[in-house]
Amino acid sequence: MSVPVRVNDPTVIEVALGGRAYSIFIGRDQLLSLGERISGLRPSAKVLIISDETVARHYLPTTQTALAVSGLDATCITVPAGESSKSFAVLEKVCEEVIAARIERGDLIVALGGGVIGDLAGFAAAIVRRGIDYVQVPTTLLAQVDSSIGGKTAIDSHQGKNLVGAFHQPILVVSDTALLDSLPRREFCAGYAEVVKYGLMADAGFFSWLEANWPEVFAGGHAREHAIAASCRMKAAIVAEDERETGRRALLNLGHTFGHALEAAAGFSGRLLHGEAISVGMTLAFAFSAKRNLLSVAQAEQVKRHLAAVGLPTDISCLPDGRPSADRLMDLMLQDKKVRRGNLTLILARGIGEGFIAADLDAREVHEFLKEKLSEP
Repeated sequence: MSVPVRVNDPTVIEVALGGRAYSIFIGRDQLLSLGERISGLRPSAKVLIISDETVARHYLPTTQTALAVSGLDATCITVPAGESSKSFAVLEKVCEEVIAARIERGDLIVALGGGVIGDLAGFAAAIVRRGIDYVQVPTTLLAQVDSSIGGKTAIDSHQGKNLVGAFHQPILVVSDTALLDSLPRREFCAGYAEVVKYGLMADAGFFSWLEANWPEVFAGGHAREHAIAASCRMKAAIVAEDERETGRRALLNLGHTFGHALEAAAGFSGRLLHGEAISVGMTLAFAFSAKRNLLSVAQAEQVKRHLAAVGLPTDISCLPDGRPSADRLMDLMLQDKKVRRGNLTLILARGIGEGFIAADLDAREVHEFLKEKLSEP
């Protein structure tokens, strides 16, 4: 493990994509540097901020001031907070407002918010005028360690999560870790699931460090900065190697095929947050790996214990109105983007830190596994 960075030092991580490379700036009060960083990249650009109503209420004035200091005037579009904004209706509204604001191809969109805003604003930037550059300013832990990096943009379909979208890389990511201080514990906890994912899929040492230091990660400061930076380094390295998920990048979907199905069963609502669904999904992925004798039951239980210890759900019955049926979950899982000719691709593990891509799994085997899990008390 690397030595954790000092709290007040911004960490800079490069996403090495040749001519489309960009930097991730991580540290406290980095929002104040946003105007300077943007003006260095697009000195004469017109800026349009896309945010949700909750984030805008807290951070829009500071963001606009940071831009104005560098001579950048910015207007803002706000949408309702929550997963429901990742819809065709809201996307249409945002696109029309971007066009009405006369944002041109040489201008810039700033996504100020969590994963929903990053996905929505990034997708709008990808399709309006056939592509406008955008900057990610993630305001949640989940967005800072995962969704703001890598250029995946999307909205949801009634038939599944993130089924309509495009790859469109940002030109800059500015992650102000001070914004996480006021994040509700449930939201922070949901984001932590994506931090754990990196250890489970590729770095057993990082997972061990999290087991020992998670209270300090939640408390803030030194440990939090380290966890975010370590997660971003892993994500950036994988994206640079496999930008469009034709190979190793699929590892980042550990727990997501199960998790997305649970989210869809919950109606993409606040009843089940993305990170909560991924926590259950990772628990299921390790349990399924143990069932296939890829790893020990003890290791699968170790993963489950850690996720439960921090307050994340680990049981398939996590939905407030009860357990979905195995048939319903399978129907949703078969809409996953990685399905090939009716067979599933799951991210499984041969141990903690040893994730791998398991392709062409018989859906019937997965169905039987879900039935077993749903029958447990």
